[in-house]
Amino acid sequence: MIILGIDPGLSTTGYGVIETQGKNKIKALGWGVIKTDKDKIFSKRLFEINQNVKEIIDKYQPDKAAIEKLFFAKNAKTAMKVGEARGVVTLAIETKDIPIFEYTPLEIKQAVVGYGNATKNQVQEMVKQFLKLDNIPKPVDAADALAAAITCFQTKKFN
Repeated sequence: MIILGIDPGLSTTGYGVIETQGKNKIKALGWGVIKTDKDKIFSKRLFEINQNVKEIIDKYQPDKAAIEKLFFAKNAKTAMKVGEARGVVTLAIETKDIPIFEYTPLEIKQAVVGYGNATKNQVQEMVKQFLKLDNIPKPVDAADALAAAITCFQTKKFN
């Protein structure tokens, strides 16, 4: 089974793709980020995110998608824009008829690190360990997307 993980954002949307190998093994197929130019019109940036997600889906043909739920405490304006970016990501995935699973940052940290207040660094290190990588996946948005995909795998194992 192939799982696409997404860490949505307007400037940078992280993605990570893993493949399950039996009940307990997973491997990374790819990861990276979709970057949009802050000087472009907002709607064009959303369109670019949507198109890029569709291209990633076409390339990897995932069976499931895992998306990090938004959590903002301070800036409502930023939260709304990131929410719209998340919406176009969700639309791209739904258009391809792929089941979507959503996880809060707390759920992802608990699944990957075992501790809901884990640091970004701890999450990155555990992603590296889970996927038996030589280095921590960069940038952080890609590592977070891989963590979302791992959470989907971990959740599947225990449900």
